[in-house]
Amino acid sequence: MRPGTLSLSALPPLSLYVHLPWCLKKCPYCDFNSHEFKGDDGQSASPPEQRYLAALMADLEASLPLIWGRSVHSIFIGGGTPSLFSPEAIDQLISGLRARLRLEADCEVTLEANPGTFEKDRFRAFRQAGVTRLSVGVQSFNDAHLKALGRVHNRDQALAAVEEAAAAFDTFNLDLMYALPGQDLAGLAQDLDTALALAPPHLSVYHLTIEPNTYFAKFPPVVPEDDTAYAMLDLITERTAQAGLGRYEVSAYAKPGHGCFHNTNYWQFGDYLGIGAGAHGKLSFAHRVVRQVRVREPRLYMERALAGQAIAQEHDVKRSELPFEYMLNALRLREGFALQDFCDRTGLPLSAIAAGLDEAERKGLIERDLARVKPTERGFDFLSDLQSLFLA
Repeated sequence: MRPGTLSLSALPPLSLYVHLPWCLKKCPYCDFNSHEFKGDDGQSASPPEQRYLAALMADLEASLPLIWGRSVHSIFIGGGTPSLFSPEAIDQLISGLRARLRLEADCEVTLEANPGTFEKDRFRAFRQAGVTRLSVGVQSFNDAHLKALGRVHNRDQALAAVEEAAAAFDTFNLDLMYALPGQDLAGLAQDLDTALALAPPHLSVYHLTIEPNTYFAKFPPVVPEDDTAYAMLDLITERTAQAGLGRYEVSAYAKPGHGCFHNTNYWQFGDYLGIGAGAHGKLSFAHRVVRQVRVREPRLYMERALAGQAIAQEHDVKRSELPFEYMLNALRLREGFALQDFCDRTGLPLSAIAAGLDEAERKGLIERDLARVKPTERGFDFLSDLQSLFLA
């Protein structure tokens, strides 16, 4: 409630992100806060579920005054590989969240899962624990590409995992990647055919990017040329449309009624509390927008969270940075954003983005009327150029 430079008339929807940081193996392209869990003897071991759950609950309880009275619309349990945790631990986690938060009746609860970390009926047990939506990180159905990506599963395990997800959940997401080392257009077509034959209600398809501080950054693989990657994206857009999946965001395709609320809330500049090792959060107040980052290293996070000191960084988003932060998210959506939502979510007048909108329209990157702005096909293709027009 301390004074600030903004004036928000209302607070946006609130989501919760929970980070479970351990993996069986760190993928060479991954820059997320994920860690191979090693025991004291240096060998692979099971994550310390009970201590980590206790740390999460302590973290959440310390944060409750910041979100007092607000309802939570969605929960996303990400990682790492959350499906490494037992169904009993996930049940305990969700029960703990329900006991401490006001959840909407239709609260979406998503759990990320990898094909190499499930056995028969494990996904069904996650459903019984309270998960409503599974996101399965397949990445490819080609064994050679999976090996190049450092994945721990193979094609047969991927197919079995998706079939199990379809049997256990009314809605689920399948994750694919394209522009992979050694992949050509025909190889991508085979991956798409396999994925779409499984009839996922939601499909996320991401371009492989070489991120700093990853194994691929040190030892870059040979990936398809840009022209080939653009042709791949055209093929993805064409095939998903034929399968009845609408492209509602740059990398997200869904059947009607199966869009991911949690991710859409990010893209609409909604609020999210992030708990867990290295988790990021963004919270709005009457006169400010605040970003938080939790302690990154899992063992240190548990120690600090249990002592009530989980937050490593916290800062107010500057007025001058808000237009770009908003546009970085909202322009990813096919339907763009309502002008009134920009004012409501940032506390700024439309004059703050007027020059950028004029330039974007002149370049053919957006179309707009008196109420709404959305990217054109050209704007979607050159999204980074469009977003950069709103940098401070």
